[in-house]
Amino acid sequence: MKKARPTEARGGRAAAPSAPLESLAGSLRGTLIRPGDSRYDAARSVWNSMIDRTPAAIVQAADSADVRHTVRFAREHRLPLSIRGAGHNIAGNAVCDDGLTLDLSGLKAVQVEPAARRAWVGAGATLGDFDRAAQDFGLATPLGINSTTGIAGLTLGGGFGWLTRKYGTAADNLRGAEVVLADGSLVRASDTEHPDLFWAIRGGGGNFGVVTRFEFDLHPVGPNVYSGLVVYPHAEAKAVLRQYRDYVAELTDESACWLVLRPAPPVPFVPAEKHGQNVLVVIFFHAGDPEAGRRAAEPLRHLGRPVGEALGVQPYTGWQSAFDPLMTAGARNYWKTHNFTALPDALLDVLVRLADRVPSPECEVFLGQLGGAAARIPRETIAYPHRDADFVLNVHARWRAAEDDERCIAWARELFRATEPFATGGAYVNFVTADESDRIKGIFGANYDRLRRVKRAYDPDNLFRMNHNIAPGR
Repeated sequence: MKKARPTEARGGRAAAPSAPLESLAGSLRGTLIRPGDSRYDAARSVWNSMIDRTPAAIVQAADSADVRHTVRFAREHRLPLSIRGAGHNIAGNAVCDDGLTLDLSGLKAVQVEPAARRAWVGAGATLGDFDRAAQDFGLATPLGINSTTGIAGLTLGGGFGWLTRKYGTAADNLRGAEVVLADGSLVRASDTEHPDLFWAIRGGGGNFGVVTRFEFDLHPVGPNVYSGLVVYPHAEAKAVLRQYRDYVAELTDESACWLVLRPAPPVPFVPAEKHGQNVLVVIFFHAGDPEAGRRAAEPLRHLGRPVGEALGVQPYTGWQSAFDPLMTAGARNYWKTHNFTALPDALLDVLVRLADRVPSPECEVFLGQLGGAAARIPRETIAYPHRDADFVLNVHARWRAAEDDERCIAWARELFRATEPFATGGAYVNFVTADESDRIKGIFGANYDRLRRVKRAYDPDNLFRMNHNIAPGR
């Protein structure tokens, strides 16, 4: 069998031979879709509509055997191979041109063992799939903030959300995984089985193999939590942000408070005359007793003169999907990201000034609070390296028409450059766009050299390169 030939990170151009594709299709329990099939365009579409790639074939896997057959086929025929979970990645790494897209969305099974507080989750499951199953038993693990996000990409990149300050990242809570390697073999990775591989997949992305099943720790959460938001006019943003900075410095690990600067969406708790006007949204979540959460959130109602408020007790699963309407598929998206250890006045001034110039009604400046338990885990424990990041910035440019590409992307890049002097140089891999290959070392930080060594051990020919790629090291 011929070895795969290394190519650059976005995958090379290669034509999939027709006859062997037929033999691949015959080996699958799942489905192989090719151009011309009525299902093809839907199967190749992803969350970010800026991504328009045309794979030679799409394998919709039914089980891990389908994954193994597809990986071996791509390797033997030297084809670009992309791995799709939920297709939510901003960079569009789920699809490739002229190669194979391996679609794992059919692997959705979630098995929960409440007594052991463990869950086994298929690689095609979304956060919503996982949360619904775990919450049947009043359990959860740290995930992201949109229920349509895929478990696989989130966890492989580290994964943070509302529970991170109390329980760490998604990757911190991973206890094992089933992984298909570049030679098509299936292995289990854990602290005692392929420990280097297990270390690497917890933050190193999809560089090392195809994870088909995840095993997570679970924690008591909900079923009801205290959460919500308070909306302030943009004119008060500077004053509110300075008070916010003091407020979060005193928060316990059970609480998280995030920020969004954006035009007010048409939600019922904001007066209609304020819809479309720039606002500062202060977002609160409490993982413990709802009454304690209510007391902890009370100061947020008095940072200025709110124009809207929606705080209260609600199901955890409801909160996890609360922002889904603002993140639906079909829009054009471009992100820029930084990590910060502090929020000095000069940084806050930049955020307020440039957020006031959003180029579309759906653009936003998002600032997530981390720290807490995630910051106390030693950097070398897993591949995710950003333990010093107390805040994560996501400049989220989002719009509908292609003719607006230039000005929306330019705004995001301007805000990124203006905030760079205050940043750590690190970056959360799941927020990084396809045009930022120059940030690879910063993305993986002090763990980069070890990741290269693990890459060489498990994928020396760089078959798994449709990602923020780690080149095999010596």
